[in-house]
Amino acid sequence: MAATIVGLARDELHRMSKQPVEALRLIAGLGVEGDAHAGLTMQHRSRWVKQGIVPNLRQVHLIQDELFAELAAKGFAIGAAQMGENVTTRGIDLLALGAGTRLRMGETAVVEITGLRNPCVQLDRLAPGLMRAVLEKGSGKTIVRKAGVMAVVAVSGDVRVGDPIAIAEEPSAYVPLAPV
Repeated sequence: MAATIVGLARDELHRMSKQPVEALRLIAGLGVEGDAHAGLTMQHRSRWVKQGIVPNLRQVHLIQDELFAELAAKGFAIGAAQMGENVTTRGIDLLALGAGTRLRMGETAVVEITGLRNPCVQLDRLAPGLMRAVLEKGSGKTIVRKAGVMAVVAVSGDVRVGDPIAIAEEPSAYVPLAPV
């Protein structure tokens, strides 16, 4: 079965949850039209103090729908758009992709994966214990972050719920995802 987009969202304000929509316009170098996190430079308020003005590597937030089923099994009733993602996917393992992987969404839009979303305490305001639920211990002392991936828009285009999503290009060497 082909991987698909099962949810889209944006929000003009800096809130945790976004507003579900049927279609989004992705703008190369900027992000999601009408979203508070769109821009050439990083728009996340919590990071301004630590990082200052830096390139926006977090223009588009993607989460795989399979995470919501995993969270439901742990007692969390969380759905698309609630964790702040712009694009909810099904059938593609986003967390297994390497940095620099390009994904085609719909007919023309292409995003390039920049890294992992580092979950924050705002998740616990949505549901107590949610932050811990999306962080797991991996082998050794590693932490597995499951709150999705971040991307930049490489090629503009419109995307709609139900559109396909597929790997368009992979870097010549695999680069593991790190928080951005």
